[in-house]
Amino acid sequence: MSVFLDFPDDQILFRGDHFFIAYDGYPVSDGHCLIISNEVKETYFDLSDIEKTDLHKMIEKAKAIIEETRSPDGYNIGMNCGRPAGQSVMHFHCHLIPRYNGDMDDPKGGVRGVIPSKQTY
Repeated sequence: MSVFLDFPDDQILFRGDHFFIAYDGYPVSDGHCLIISNEVKETYFDLSDIEKTDLHKMIEKAKAIIEETRSPDGYNIGMNCGRPAGQSVMHFHCHLIPRYNGDMDDPKGGVRGVIPSKQTY
């Protein structure tokens, strides 16, 4: 059973045919959103081609939702696929993380920071 199946309707920002958008319960930054599959699919690689195409539209929708009330300077888009990659909820979700100038001392390397020794190059 996925914890995302019990997501309260009043916390869903938008629901589409294949995904819904909600704020992350453990946000990395102000406005951090999750795009969650309506059906349980474990990772991005389990999504159908139609769902993968729709995901791009949902990322844009989540960005628009964030920008209704915030003015980020950049974004990280992330999907953890499998436990070794850090996935802790085995139900597909994509993170859209707004980034703000000064939110870290040196953001160079971005998502490479999942392995700290590889972040700088």
